[in-house]
Amino acid sequence: MSTEPLKDPDGKPLDPAAQAVVDKVRRISTLSAIATVLGISVVIVMIGWRLYRGAASAPPAQSDVVATLPKGAKITSTGTAGDRVVVTVDVGGTVEIRTFDANTLQPVGRLRFVEER
Repeated sequence: MSTEPLKDPDGKPLDPAAQAVVDKVRRISTLSAIATVLGISVVIVMIGWRLYRGAASAPPAQSDVVATLPKGAKITSTGTAGDRVVVTVDVGGTVEIRTFDANTLQPVGRLRFVEER
């Protein structure tokens, strides 16, 4: 920041009140420039972070997974729910819902329905 007093068009130094206003405007514009550079830096860092994180969490191009069902089981329906694959299985009259993670295809849960006796 320059503390050199400005001169008016006639070459005379500005009066102290005018110089104070000029100094205040300089401080405000310096703070504005710092805030702008900081804001742009944050945006660039966030974009880089998202690109880096997105590349690391990308699912593999192809994966072969074999899920074993009990003998005589029949798949009655399949679907998706968010980031899960849902498979409905009929196992000898008992209905099961099995869920798998869509990214890794690993089993994450099983819900069995049985008749009350």
